[in-house]
Amino acid sequence: MGDSVTDLTGEAHAAPLNGANALAHWRAQIFARILLVVLVLGTGTAVPSMILAASEGGWSIVVIDSISIAWLAILWWRRTAAYRWRVLQFLAIAFVVSIGLVLKVGAVSHIYMIAIPVLAALLLGLRPALWALGATALAIVLLSLLHDPTPQMSGFPTYALVRAPIVALNYLFIAGVLTLSCAFLLRHLEASLDGLQASAMALEQGRNALAVLNGELRLTSAAVARLNDMVMIAEVVGGDEEPRIIFVNHAFELRSGYTRGEALGRGLRLLRGAETDADTLERIAGAMRQAQPLRFELLNYGKGGDSYWVEAELTPLADEGGNYTHWVAVEREISQRKTSEAKIHRLAFYDALTGLPNRSLLMNRIEHLLAGAARSASCGALMFVDLDHFKHINDARGHATGDALLRIAATRMAGLLRKGDTVARIGGDEFVVLLAGLSEDLASAGKDAARLAEKVRGAISANFDIDGQSYRCSASIGVTMLPRGGLEAADLLREADIAMYRAKADGRNTIAFFEADMQANVERRLTLERELAGAIDAGALEMHVQPQVDRHGVVTGAEMLMRWRRADGAMVPPSIVIPLAEESGLIVKLGRWALEQSCAAAVALARAGHQLPLSVNVSPTQFRHPAFAGDLQATLATYGAPASSVILELTEGVLIEKLDASVRRMAELAALGIRFSIDDFGTGYSSLAYLKKLPLYELKIDKSFIDEATENASDRAIVETILSMARHLGLRVVAEGVETRAQANFLIERGCDSMQGYLFARPMPLVEFMALMLAGGGRLVQVAVA
Repeated sequence: MGDSVTDLTGEAHAAPLNGANALAHWRAQIFARILLVVLVLGTGTAVPSMILAASEGGWSIVVIDSISIAWLAILWWRRTAAYRWRVLQFLAIAFVVSIGLVLKVGAVSHIYMIAIPVLAALLLGLRPALWALGATALAIVLLSLLHDPTPQMSGFPTYALVRAPIVALNYLFIAGVLTLSCAFLLRHLEASLDGLQASAMALEQGRNALAVLNGELRLTSAAVARLNDMVMIAEVVGGDEEPRIIFVNHAFELRSGYTRGEALGRGLRLLRGAETDADTLERIAGAMRQAQPLRFELLNYGKGGDSYWVEAELTPLADEGGNYTHWVAVEREISQRKTSEAKIHRLAFYDALTGLPNRSLLMNRIEHLLAGAARSASCGALMFVDLDHFKHINDARGHATGDALLRIAATRMAGLLRKGDTVARIGGDEFVVLLAGLSEDLASAGKDAARLAEKVRGAISANFDIDGQSYRCSASIGVTMLPRGGLEAADLLREADIAMYRAKADGRNTIAFFEADMQANVERRLTLERELAGAIDAGALEMHVQPQVDRHGVVTGAEMLMRWRRADGAMVPPSIVIPLAEESGLIVKLGRWALEQSCAAAVALARAGHQLPLSVNVSPTQFRHPAFAGDLQATLATYGAPASSVILELTEGVLIEKLDASVRRMAELAALGIRFSIDDFGTGYSSLAYLKKLPLYELKIDKSFIDEATENASDRAIVETILSMARHLGLRVVAEGVETRAQANFLIERGCDSMQGYLFARPMPLVEFMALMLAGGGRLVQVAVA
């Protein structure tokens, strides 16, 4: 036991600290002190006793005392020996000494016997004490039988066999009471120590747990205080009163501008302002009423009035009884993200130049209006606004001027609209106006739409003052009414677009309402466009020849004219085919095919003995195409046609719009032997300065001047002027549309080089033309020319 707790020096060992160990430790301490006291006192009393005994001849006492003192000394010296062994040795010494005293002194020494079980109870416990009590009682009985040291007392039995048990029983009674009292007292002491130890351990564990919690709380508080996210903790006050703030962290102070002292005790409405969303605040209030967590985005306001967006999470905290006592709000600033989202939204749904809604947002609003049409009986309208000849301003003055004009136009239109209407820019110079809730009556709604469309047209027609210069512009406006059953946003936008093109066709700067026949015309046009593309690819087009003759009826040349007969046998006039090809992008392909047919016809005529130049029309798009010159040379080479066999007819507009580029390209081709003719001369530009710059071969007088030349003085003067001017410039002249003999005589009298028209021949297939030439020997014999 001593090894597991402590030795006589009090040195602690590794035994666990509980009640038993504490008692063992205490016993070891007591035993050490008793052993020391007994050794010191025993030595102090035994020496005089031994001297006295020796003087009286009591050497047995001297021997017993000497052995006891020596034995005690050995026990003291062997402090590292086992505790139990040393206690038993100590008890054995006491037992031997007690026996010796009883034998020498008499029954009075029985008192020493009592010390043995008492000390055993004190130092070893109840069971060893009982064994010691029994051993000492047995020793008393034996001593009484073998050597009766009991003095004779009156009334006490004289027989040893009777007296010995009586003495032993009295001893057992007294010694037992003392021994058991001491043992039970120590056992209760051990139990108390266990209880105290358990309480101490529980208290220590609680203290440790509290220290851990305090440490965690300090760490949590320090971490929360230094979070980049803003943290607020509010205490639930009760009733309808707003929770009061009891904690804010450093991030909150930095962003809001409120110090901790200024924020504590205030309500959660501290950061709300004029633009804070009311619906979100209602959601927050509802979540707090139901004690439900909530995640939301909110516009907060700092102490200085500056606003910032936060993404917040509001969480309720409950006590052990389930009562919600606090709210924790964790907020992260998302102002930059909100700004980026706004920019992305603006880029996605608004025009960068004018700030107006773009096509995507317009379509959304039209769809929204159509979706609500079932709930609303009112009618609306969609206006398609296209600026007339905007390209001229943009090309002449640059994009900066064009952009400024578009911005002013957008501002003017937006200023005319009511709340709930939309004006959008869908590209280039095209705007769309969506009018909602005009009237429940369609006729009245149409009048309102027409009235507003006229205001828009008038606003666009006003002068545009840009950088000190004044510009004029106009608008063609197409209008369609809505809602229309079964139609979607794209259908309505297409109808307004069709109506706008009708307005342009009606002379521009006007307003046209969509009608059903407009859609039919558009569909017919689309059908023609598809059929034209197929006809070009399938070789279903034809080139007819219309001859040009001089004053003697001799054929001097011919013009190649395209003819298209549809599968149903109907002829499509060139006045439809050419604009259709230009608008659909087929004109380059069609022009290339016409050049190929002309080269092939020129070669065929040459082989038949007729060296005639053939005129072929070239569109503006085809002439300006980068590959035009190369394609023309390749075509001539492919068919083996000389450059002089082809005359390219161009309109004045093609040449004048980009005069310098036109001069360079014509000069390049003229160097190859290509000749040029100006078609419809006199109907285009009034300035004739370009004539001296261009490498021209001939001029063609438009049919509109020939028709009235014999009767109208003005037309006659124009024709005479053209003929005279061409003669001075050395240019050949061809008069188009000659249909009467009087017109032919007028032209011949004024020296016109060549004439072309129904008077001489209608356009015909090349085979018929070649047969006609063969029959007349190069002269149109059926026509007598004066």
